[in-house]
Amino acid sequence: MKSPIKRWGWFLLGWMMVALGFIGAVLPVMPTTIFLILAAGCFSHSSPRFEAWLLDHQWFGPSIRRWRERGAIPRTAKIVAIVSMAGGYAVLLFTVDPLWWIDLIVAAALIACAAYVATRPDA
Repeated sequence: MKSPIKRWGWFLLGWMMVALGFIGAVLPVMPTTIFLILAAGCFSHSSPRFEAWLLDHQWFGPSIRRWRERGAIPRTAKIVAIVSMAGGYAVLLFTVDPLWWIDLIVAAALIACAAYVATRPDA
């Protein structure tokens, strides 16, 4: 990348994604891998060294590499993701009581996300 401003922007965004990913590794309500996949993408535009660090990471590297190579998600991760989406929707319905059209929009978005996750290759 030629522009130093863009390079630094990608670099800072990459580190923000790493921070969110590590928070997700500790908190059960927040994902981890997606933020680290995004961080690797940001670092691919700004820092080959930190991209390599993520790809070679003992715990997170294999998931990032599987996603890059085949768009693959482990079956257990798919199940957890889809069950979590359904649980989150149930919490919305029973605690917030939103307008019917908001229910439908959220349901449609979650169904689309669940279908995308379910149709990815198994890792």
